[in-house]
Amino acid sequence: MKQYSVLLADEQPLVRLALRQLLGQKEQYLIVAEVCNEEEMIASLRVNKADLVLIDYSQSESFRPSSIAKIKTVSPHTQVLVISADTRKDSIAQVLELGVTSFLTKTCGLGEILEAAQATLKGDKFFCSRVIDFLLEKSFAKETEVNCAPTPLSAREIQIVQLSAKGLIAKEIADTLNLSTHTVYTHRKNIMKKLQISSSSELVLYAVSKGLVQNEI
Repeated sequence: MKQYSVLLADEQPLVRLALRQLLGQKEQYLIVAEVCNEEEMIASLRVNKADLVLIDYSQSESFRPSSIAKIKTVSPHTQVLVISADTRKDSIAQVLELGVTSFLTKTCGLGEILEAAQATLKGDKFFCSRVIDFLLEKSFAKETEVNCAPTPLSAREIQIVQLSAKGLIAKEIADTLNLSTHTVYTHRKNIMKKLQISSSSELVLYAVSKGLVQNEI
C-alpha cells in the first residue's frame, strides 16, 4: 500500500491531535509535521514536500487565504484539504478561486474527513454540504445573468444524471432504466468526460444548475 505524507496546519493543538489520531488509524497516512503558523508550515514544506496539507486558513494570527497560495509556490505537487471554521461566503469564494478543490467545515464528521483526504490525494474535488450550497447559489446567480448553453448530453445521459443526482447508485440506476450496470458505468464515464468533471458532487451541481433535478430538491 502506498503511503502518503501529511502535514497538519492548524493553530489549535486539540485540532491537530484529533486529526493525527484520525489519520493515524489508516496505514496509508504518515504525519510528517504539525505546524501552528504559516512560517512553520513553509519551512516544513521545503524539507518534507508533503503529499497533503490539512489547513484552516481562517486563523488571522497564524494562517490566511494567502497561506494556501504559498503552499503551491513552495510545493506545487502538494494537495490541499481545507478544514475550516469559516462560514463567510466572501472568504470561501476567495479560497476556492485560489484553486482549492476540497473544503470541509469543522462540523463535518470523521468519516467525511477520511473520504475527503482520500479524494483530495487522487486529485478529485470534495466539498461538504455547506460549501455545495454556496456553490449552488453562485451557479443559479450566474444562470440569471447569461443564457444557458444547450446541454451536451443525450436523453439517456440526462436520465442517468437525474437519477445520480437523486442519490441512486449504479445498480439502482440500471434497474430503473432496464440497463446493465456496465452500461450505466460507461454512460457515467462519458458524461464525466463531456462535462469535464471528476466527482459525484460536481455532477449534482451540474444537474441542479441546469434545472434537471430542481423539482426534487
